[in-house]
Amino acid sequence: MHHITIYTDGSSRGNPGPGGYGVILISGKHSKELSAGFRKTTNNRMELMAVIIALESLKYDHSEVEIYSDSKYVVEAVEKKWLIGWEKKQFAKVKNPDLWNRFLHAYRKHKVKFHWVKGHNQHPLNERCDELATTAADFAATGIDEWYEAN
Repeated sequence: MHHITIYTDGSSRGNPGPGGYGVILISGKHSKELSAGFRKTTNNRMELMAVIIALESLKYDHSEVEIYSDSKYVVEAVEKKWLIGWEKKQFAKVKNPDLWNRFLHAYRKHKVKFHWVKGHNQHPLNERCDELATTAADFAATGIDEWYEAN
């Protein structure tokens, strides 16, 4: 079984506003950075999108994955089992149902453990993800968060 460590962060300049996500994937001696920006979105959408993109980018299903995020929105939804209740109610009255459904599809392919890390606390990999996310947000003129803009 493959073991992958992932660091994620999301950012928006205004809420809503231009936003972006940053991801670092680590497998053994190899690492990869991912980021993208969107012209109008929210911080929580970008935090969740970072995790989704990370999971969707994994080459192998059934990997052991550890995700480090400074988003209590994402970490607590999973670790406190809120997500299970939301899904049973078909995400009624839950923000970002499009992303939560997409998250579940990717999440269920792996054995995932979340770790919450305090943001802006000099953790080098979290800080790098923040840099990726904010840079992506700053250059987000063309990326479109279609679901968010349509709703």
